[in-house]
Amino acid sequence: MSTSAGGLLALFLLIVLVLAWPVGRWMAALMEGRLPRWMQRVEAPLYRLAGVDPAASMPWTHYALALLAFNAVGALFVYALQRLQHLLPLNPAGMAAVSPDSSFNTAVSFVSNTNWQGYAGESTMSYLVQMVALAGQNFFSAATGIAVAYALIRGFAARSANGVGNFWTDLTRITVWLLVPLSLAMALGLVARGAIQNFSPYQEVQTLEATLYQQPKNGPDGQPLKNAKGQPVLEDMQARTQTLPMGPVASQEAIKMIGTNGGGFFNANSAHPFENPDAWTNLVQMVAIFLIPAALCFTFGRGVGDRRQGWAVLAAMTVMFVAFALVVMPAEQAGNPHLAALGTDMTPSLAQAGGNMEGKEVRFGIAGSSLFAAVTTAASCGAVNAMHDSFTPLGGMVPLVLIQLGEVVFGGVGSGLYGMLIFAILAVFIAGLMIGRTPEYLGKKIEAHEMKLTSVAILVTPILVLAGTAIAVTAGAGKAGIANPGAHGFSEILYAFSSAANNNGSAFAGLSANTPFYNILLGLAVWLGRFGVIVPVLAIAGALAAKKRLPVTAGTMPTHGPLFVALLIGTVLLVGLLNYVPALALGPTVEHLMLWNGK
Repeated sequence: MSTSAGGLLALFLLIVLVLAWPVGRWMAALMEGRLPRWMQRVEAPLYRLAGVDPAASMPWTHYALALLAFNAVGALFVYALQRLQHLLPLNPAGMAAVSPDSSFNTAVSFVSNTNWQGYAGESTMSYLVQMVALAGQNFFSAATGIAVAYALIRGFAARSANGVGNFWTDLTRITVWLLVPLSLAMALGLVARGAIQNFSPYQEVQTLEATLYQQPKNGPDGQPLKNAKGQPVLEDMQARTQTLPMGPVASQEAIKMIGTNGGGFFNANSAHPFENPDAWTNLVQMVAIFLIPAALCFTFGRGVGDRRQGWAVLAAMTVMFVAFALVVMPAEQAGNPHLAALGTDMTPSLAQAGGNMEGKEVRFGIAGSSLFAAVTTAASCGAVNAMHDSFTPLGGMVPLVLIQLGEVVFGGVGSGLYGMLIFAILAVFIAGLMIGRTPEYLGKKIEAHEMKLTSVAILVTPILVLAGTAIAVTAGAGKAGIANPGAHGFSEILYAFSSAANNNGSAFAGLSANTPFYNILLGLAVWLGRFGVIVPVLAIAGALAAKKRLPVTAGTMPTHGPLFVALLIGTVLLVGLLNYVPALALGPTVEHLMLWNGK
């Protein structure tokens, strides 16, 4: 890996760490209700209007029902706005109603924090749908994930409590006092660097071609005119124009990153200069993706009364992320051996000492693109600034594996932390079996009930991924969407279902997925992958909250040192990857071996 790539990785991690500490402290204050009086006065009318007692803690069942009901209503709202957008205002381009299957897929995708996009935003969605329905759900889906993390933290911290918090209070405080201020600050920064934010109609601009070229002029009879010397009479080419989409881009871009949502205003997503103007905004967007997931580790440590626990989880996430980044970045810098042998590889000035520049923006280069790919798939974001489909087989396998691990290597806002804590419960259970003691984590006994729920939470997504992939590669409608036959085509389908079930939203892009077959099947995977994990996590939170917190003894296994960090990493890799090894062997592994063996 080049020195500049290593420096970018180190700078990125340093900025994330520095910013995550204060954000984590503020999130702990929000979780515990330690707000200034003026903030409480601002909130009070909202609670009165909704008939909510902000101090009333809900049992996990009530918390789950409130969460499911809120998200179900949100999905119906997003679906309705898409189907009716041709009748609604803020539609200067005259966008037609979105098809039922695409509306369904988009609605459940944005509500679940997945933001899978089978459509091109600038040619499909009106400003109203983009800003109210989609950007609005970017806030609410992110707040939902953080609220579930709060509930689980309270479960560990509680001493024989019946409740895990109030969903409506958590949702309000996370949205109003965390997501909105961060998004506003980032949106202003993006506008300052060149991102657009307006409600203007699409702009017709004249290209440079009209002033650079001339063409023969024809007479009334359609024949070329000639001058006295018999030479053809030339005229300037008819002015050529290009339509530039406008819209409220920066505001959606900010929350799509901060909330690890990923849905772009434009089809090109963060590769579009109106969304991601330069290398500085590229770095800011990567930091924004990891900011809240990293900060939640500090929130966790404060919430359970032992900051070392948060550092241990953060250490495990960081070690795994760095390891995967050190694979994808050199893999892309190595490039395609066949192109290098033909002397057609990119020049050092374009590709940072050669490498694979296919599908990448020159203004970001290989380092900025491959690091972005690792960040967006380690987190539950899905925003892209390069085409993952154009990565080398090994480089493309890294984003795929990061998704398949359950997106716990930092992961999405909230979902990354509660996913990692599920693996932590499994890790202490395995350790308890090895040493012959009842497993404990943070003073709470881990018994059969918790392990059954943990198993459900871990197995939901692999079942959805592998079953969905199997159906797609055997059904005629599934195979019809494959543009690349062989191992790469299989990887495209595997990536699509891995992304949907794990709520990432990125894609290999070579798969034609905007069809009724894929819209419905992927939509079901998206919904079940989100709430099929959240419900058992909330059940675990409720079970832990009801347990007494045991004192630390000489026989208690420490869960804050290097040994536990290694055990946690091993559990994530072992359990997370074993489910997918055969599928990975059929896809990216075969393709890598073929590429480097002259096939």
